[in-house]
Amino acid sequence: MSYPAFIADRYLQATHRKGFLSFITFISVVGVALGTAALIIAVTVLGGFEKEITDKVIGFTSHVQISGYQSLPLGNYGENTSRIEQASPLIKSVQPFLSREALVRSTESIDGILLKGIEPSKDLLTVSKYIVQGTYNISRAPGALPNIVLGKKLADRLAVGLGDKVTVFGTGRSGEFGQMRAMQFRLSGIYESGMADYDDVYAFTSLKDAQILFQYGEAVSGYDIMVTNIDSVESVADLVQATLGYPHYARTVYQSYRNLFSWIELQKKPVPIILGLIIIVATVNIIGTLLMMVLGKTKDIGILKSLGATKKGIVSIFVRQGLWIGIAGTVIGNLLAFTLCYAEMKLRFLSLPSDIYFMTSVPILLRPEFFVVISAISIGLCFVCSLLPAWLASRIDPVRAIRFG
Repeated sequence: MSYPAFIADRYLQATHRKGFLSFITFISVVGVALGTAALIIAVTVLGGFEKEITDKVIGFTSHVQISGYQSLPLGNYGENTSRIEQASPLIKSVQPFLSREALVRSTESIDGILLKGIEPSKDLLTVSKYIVQGTYNISRAPGALPNIVLGKKLADRLAVGLGDKVTVFGTGRSGEFGQMRAMQFRLSGIYESGMADYDDVYAFTSLKDAQILFQYGEAVSGYDIMVTNIDSVESVADLVQATLGYPHYARTVYQSYRNLFSWIELQKKPVPIILGLIIIVATVNIIGTLLMMVLGKTKDIGILKSLGATKKGIVSIFVRQGLWIGIAGTVIGNLLAFTLCYAEMKLRFLSLPSDIYFMTSVPILLRPEFFVVISAISIGLCFVCSLLPAWLASRIDPVRAIRFG
């Protein structure tokens, strides 16, 4: 062990036996720990928000959605599906759909819905992940009523349960009220995603039954497209638009939900900066802590220099103490952040109003890089803050320090 490391270790042990220095060292460690934990928690929560909202929005729509200008019906969907699939190797799957507003009535109530008809064999949606009652079954058995899947909040308002019958009223493809048609459906499943905008409104059935209800014949209202890499959605949308042309209109999920994703970006930018100031304030405390150590060890520093200690060696002694405070605080902060985040992931003890935050509990996204990057920043700041006291200690005159120390 080098003499700077040995002396730094002895100084830290001595500090624990001195009340005031021990207290301010403890405060410095706690400050670094709280700053590190706060920043890690903030980043994991913001990452969780982004992932949760993105997954749910895409799960109910798609990466790229093709619709008709002014809601025009789109014919030849079988041929167009093949053209879309061949338009780019980045396209993973394509799903034709028919989505229109309708009214749903039970024996107790009536409500408005957005009914989306999907081909069961090409279903890309992740609604099945959120099923809380029944099954996600939109296929119709021969001779049976067509199936429908509703959100839990909508089902509660209609006072219906699994197997109950509901009547759906929809207008024809021209949209005229006089062409309204009614069909009975059987409730086969109830989902709850935590996003009120979907749970309150969206209902799902098979494409064929939706075409019958809305009198669309063999036409559809659009296509859902999933890509292999979400970063390529813009290029895929442009390519598909060029392939299909009028009256097809391609929009990415970021364009369709611009306000929502802008809100996420707005939250991501200032929060880490604001909470990062906690780490900066905490690490600056190290300057005061080490300066007090330097003042308390002035005579010792003079003796060390008279014995041949170099300026570099003196700097190393106090930098090591600052790094020890930083590493101890960072490790404690990591453990605290991981414990709280993991507990929230498993227990979901922090609830949120779904009509405001699009989810029922605080989402957490634990990634190793969050811990590594923030820990590196924290320790790096502690190192920088240790340099000034260490440099001042190295400039102490050994003769004056021994005489007047």
